[in-house]
Amino acid sequence: MTSLLTCVEIPATSTPFYSVIWLHGLGADGHDFESIAPELRLNKAAHINFIFPNAPIQAVTINGGMQMPSWYDIIDASLDREVAVDDIYTSAAQLELLIQKEIDKGIKAKNILLAGFSQGGVIALHTGLRYPHKLAGIMALSTYLPTTEQLKTERAAINNDTPIFMAHGTMDPVVHLPIAKQAFSDLKAMDYPVSWHEYPMQHSLCIEEIIDISGFINKIF
Repeated sequence: MTSLLTCVEIPATSTPFYSVIWLHGLGADGHDFESIAPELRLNKAAHINFIFPNAPIQAVTINGGMQMPSWYDIIDASLDREVAVDDIYTSAAQLELLIQKEIDKGIKAKNILLAGFSQGGVIALHTGLRYPHKLAGIMALSTYLPTTEQLKTERAAINNDTPIFMAHGTMDPVVHLPIAKQAFSDLKAMDYPVSWHEYPMQHSLCIEEIIDISGFINKIF
């Protein structure tokens, strides 16, 4: 049975109509992007639940088998090679439980935005594009997509028009730019409405990106 993830939450200060579920990267936790929420200065901020889930603690092969928060095992250091695809499906199932939890609170699926950084972005894309109910959008930050081939047969038609925001640092030494651009090209080839944004930074976020993220969310909510 899939277990419910623990989360850092910033509940809406007024009646909640929207939710943003934001997944961190390898080795981080739910607090990693907590400070971003107020920085976004969103028009509907008072009505948005922010949920930052904690990845399960598991061994990561490329880090010598060290136990750390991880959405899936990375078996090969080049990142575009071998990952534990089964782990991705497990994490996707856990994310679906969190989406359902928001729906149970009265938030419509079409008002739920998935966001993720690095490993978290993989899970946001993998889950969102297969999800059987219409979602608001997907933000895939400094990430890539190792399950593109599976997506071709597993995609959910209801999310064919769901807007996707992809952003990446041109100097990223962790998830190399060509791998991210390949994911963007693949999604574009599948006719997803995906936008590409790049910034002169490493494996992180920058002010310009935060402004663009804010614009993306304001347009959707």
